[in-house]
Amino acid sequence: MKGVGLMRLDPECVSCLVKRQIENFPADAPDGRKLGYMRELLRTVADGSERLSAPEIMCGIYDLQESFFGMKQDYTEIKRYFNGLMMGFEQELLASALGAADPLKAAVQYAMTGNYIDFAAVEKVDEEKLRAMLKSAGDIEIDAAALGGLRGELKDAARLAYLTDNCGEIVMDKLLISVIRELFPALDITVIVRGEPTVNDATMEDARQTGLDGLVRVIGNGSAVAGTCLGLISREAADIIDAADVVISKGQGNFETLRGCGRNIYYIFMCKCAMFAGRFGVPLYSGMLVNERRI
Repeated sequence: MKGVGLMRLDPECVSCLVKRQIENFPADAPDGRKLGYMRELLRTVADGSERLSAPEIMCGIYDLQESFFGMKQDYTEIKRYFNGLMMGFEQELLASALGAADPLKAAVQYAMTGNYIDFAAVEKVDEEKLRAMLKSAGDIEIDAAALGGLRGELKDAARLAYLTDNCGEIVMDKLLISVIRELFPALDITVIVRGEPTVNDATMEDARQTGLDGLVRVIGNGSAVAGTCLGLISREAADIIDAADVVISKGQGNFETLRGCGRNIYYIFMCKCAMFAGRFGVPLYSGMLVNERRI
């Protein structure tokens, strides 16, 4: 099986995991409880296999926080807010994409921009920065070969599986899917969201709020990992991915968990951390479109 033995955990990921989570506990928690949590957190990260991705380890950390403090941060209102915010831009941006010289490129650029809404990877999601990014989305450089490959394969494909990432961003996924349906009307499209709530990742609740489930078929993947681990998702989700001629995968978490699998996946994401920017040799917050088989 492709991807077996692949080292998925980068030293910078380990540092980031510890830095962002080591003091993530209630302010009024007893010192002894805090210390116990810190020790278990470090043990969880240290004992994690280098073949595990950061999203898989984070899933264990969230369970650890819940066991120590009975808490799991509720992102329900944040998700509803950013879904609503992006829905306010949806029709204008969709019209802009459909009226562009290259609608597919424009829609991919908007989809990349939406990936900025990530409370697991970004210290603070700045609304003004998001608005500015949307206005300048047309300036994002996209690898011409990757875009040409995606266009050609969508034209010839019968089935597309689309893996979403975050709330708010899912509205830009809907925009891209709307453009794809306009350009390739015979294509059968299934969208796969997270199976359970995890940080601000999109679930069926977000698909319903944004109306995505009224546009195409949407299913949950049966997993709480902030990515797509093929060995952990439901049989239904795995079968859809296996049967797809093309897979579009959004976000860093999906990239981290899927890279090396060898499937025909087009990854769309924004490099939101120094490790990703360094890996691809681009500035921070650069948009990326890369194909799994050509990385």
